[in-house]
Amino acid sequence: MNNVHSIVVKNLSKRYGSFHAVKEINFEIKKGELFCFLGPNGAGKTTTIKMMTGLLEPGSGQIEIAGEDIWKNPLEAKRKMAYIPDHPNLYPKLSGREFLRFIGSVFEIKQDVFEDRMERYLSLFELFERADELIESYSHGMKQKINICGALIHQPEVLFLDEPTVGLDPKGAKTLKNLLQSLCRQGMTVFMSTHILEIAEQMCDRVGIIKNGELIAIGTMAELREKEGKADTSLEDLFLELTGDTDMKQLIQELADDKERVEK
Repeated sequence: MNNVHSIVVKNLSKRYGSFHAVKEINFEIKKGELFCFLGPNGAGKTTTIKMMTGLLEPGSGQIEIAGEDIWKNPLEAKRKMAYIPDHPNLYPKLSGREFLRFIGSVFEIKQDVFEDRMERYLSLFELFERADELIESYSHGMKQKINICGALIHQPEVLFLDEPTVGLDPKGAKTLKNLLQSLCRQGMTVFMSTHILEIAEQMCDRVGIIKNGELIAIGTMAELREKEGKADTSLEDLFLELTGDTDMKQLIQELADDKERVEK
């Protein structure tokens, strides 16, 4: 496998009984790339991410993270990565600062380096004044922010995010977007699942679209537009076209038109 790529997925599949959740998908993500993974609900996004992060065993296939096979060398691979789920699973009886210290100890970060990173991330996400309060007192958005801080504290080579803006206020979401773009410029690879197509269109170097467990499209916005022969279309329209949801968009528009006519 080519070490220029931070993520390599080959023939990845997963079944639950007779249900084929992920079907023989293949892709490679380059170092420093910000990649968005899109798909309708139930398409296989979270199942794929859980297999890539070592939380779910694949039915078949191979996954390499920063040069390490996630199943043959799980400890080495997990030292090089971090995962931020859509619903944080934290330690409610720890304070935010204690939680970060715990993460720092797991990754054996030097004390002075850890303290500097912790203060910077707490300040960036406006948690500095609340860092000594118990996590159980945090709002969902604050829990998401402290989870992001914990994921980044060891400076992973590869960062996985599953719907990272869920629960974040607009300012927090903007801070995260700017931070991710900055980290990618510094060489971190980001693999992000999102349902907010505007975020994907604004941020990502490339997008991959999964439907019914199959990777049906992958490329830059320009490449996807060229492939579909629609030079000026939005990612939303491309997504709906590729996933076969254009009829639903038309129905929504017709309902809106009917409402407008009634109000007149």
